[in-house]
Amino acid sequence: MESLAQRAALLRESLGKSQAATDAVVSILGSFDSRLSALDAAMRPIQLRTHAVRTAHENIDRTLRSADVILTQFDRTREAEREIQKGPHDNLQSFLDAVDRLRSIERFFSSNRSYSSSDRVLSHVNALLSKALVKMEGEFQNQLSQRSKPIEPDRLFDCLPSTLRPSSESRAEGGKHSSGGAQPDNQEAAVYSPPALIEPKFVPLLAKLAQQLVQAGCQQQCAEIYSEARASALESSLKSLGVEKLSKDEVQKMPWEILESKIGNWIHFMRIAVKLLFAGERQLCDQVFECSQSLRDKCFSAITKNSLATLLSFGEAIAMSKRSPEKLFVLLDMYEIMCELQTEIDTIFVGESCSQMHDSALSLRKCLARTAQKTFSDFEESVENDVAKFIITDGTVHPLTIYVMNYVKFLFDYQSTLKQLFVEFKRDDGTGSELACVTMSIMQALQNNLDSRAKQYQDPALMHIFLMNNIHHIVNSVDRPEAKDLLGDDWIQTHRRIVLQNAVQYKRVAWAKICWQITFD
Repeated sequence: MESLAQRAALLRESLGKSQAATDAVVSILGSFDSRLSALDAAMRPIQLRTHAVRTAHENIDRTLRSADVILTQFDRTREAEREIQKGPHDNLQSFLDAVDRLRSIERFFSSNRSYSSSDRVLSHVNALLSKALVKMEGEFQNQLSQRSKPIEPDRLFDCLPSTLRPSSESRAEGGKHSSGGAQPDNQEAAVYSPPALIEPKFVPLLAKLAQQLVQAGCQQQCAEIYSEARASALESSLKSLGVEKLSKDEVQKMPWEILESKIGNWIHFMRIAVKLLFAGERQLCDQVFECSQSLRDKCFSAITKNSLATLLSFGEAIAMSKRSPEKLFVLLDMYEIMCELQTEIDTIFVGESCSQMHDSALSLRKCLARTAQKTFSDFEESVENDVAKFIITDGTVHPLTIYVMNYVKFLFDYQSTLKQLFVEFKRDDGTGSELACVTMSIMQALQNNLDSRAKQYQDPALMHIFLMNNIHHIVNSVDRPEAKDLLGDDWIQTHRRIVLQNAVQYKRVAWAKICWQITFD
């Protein structure tokens, strides 16, 4: 017990010491808390000043960055101004780049009106753009004037398929062509390569100038400058080729020999104008005015309007002139070339601005078809009503028969064109039935005329000789594959039997006379 009491006393003594140490630590910690509170109070102003300095530094950085951007715009403005002052003559591309920079600067300050200098800079930039616009208009006109040169006939001839190029002799005479809508033997191989109306390296610069003018709202001035320059070049090219501006009265008063030659040239001119010159102008318009579809169509229409009207006016004068049989084949040649060019006309004369020109070309084609059809009817009537001026005393082939059959043989050469002509007014199903009817009507009219002439012979034997010779000539004239395809074997066989019948009748009449004379003697 005594030992336990001693240990308890020691334990109480240790606890007392621990309590004293704890109280001392609590006292020290309490003093630290008051010190930290004092230190925090002392640091708060410093923290506030540090935050203010950091915020000010960030504001300064933002201001410096904004100032740097603005100063960069000022530097760009000064650089662009130097190029604008120089003008576009020395370096057109640099001038156009300067205009682009000015437009970019204008957009920048327009969207940052809060800058105190924005209004002043915008005023200066707009003044520079106005000055640049005047210089661009002048340069656009200058470039077009320098680059828009007439295309020489030889260059145009070289763009045609080889089968349609004039010989060296005809080139020396101005590239004149004989009448006839000659086509390449192989249509698939017929390649037309429109010439470069302006050197290709200058086209992108013209397109850039046009784009800048359009963006500045100068579409009307731009279109007028372009159309005037290109129309003049086109008209000069056609004039060099030989295209004449003739009134309808002048055309209709021309002697047929001269007119026939001019029609042959007209066919050649139409092909060159549409497939080469007009196609080239359309391609150039599309490249220069890539920025505006409406301007492409408007300018192309203004450029080609007068030239197309000159060419179509000649065709209309021919179609409206007094009809005669010898004009039928040139009418067919003219109709043929209009059909050949229809695809190109549909392709290049598009848009509202070109609609009237497209319709005029289509109208000429229909007018030529209508006149050709009426000429058919006139010819048939004239053959049947041809009055006998003299009698072929020996019963040989009459000149009328030779003339008509030569005419019919020419019709066979135009079969495909004639079939298309009759389809034009929905008079045929494309099989050639209408053409066959017309051709047989002409030959029936000839046969009726021959029957009338045969009755003028007082000698029956000579009458049958006359009919036999003339109908035999008719049959021989149509004895060709294309005629058989059109008329059919039945028609040819029928007329061969008529030849044999007249031969038999001739023998019968001739022998009857001999027998009568023998009997009488």
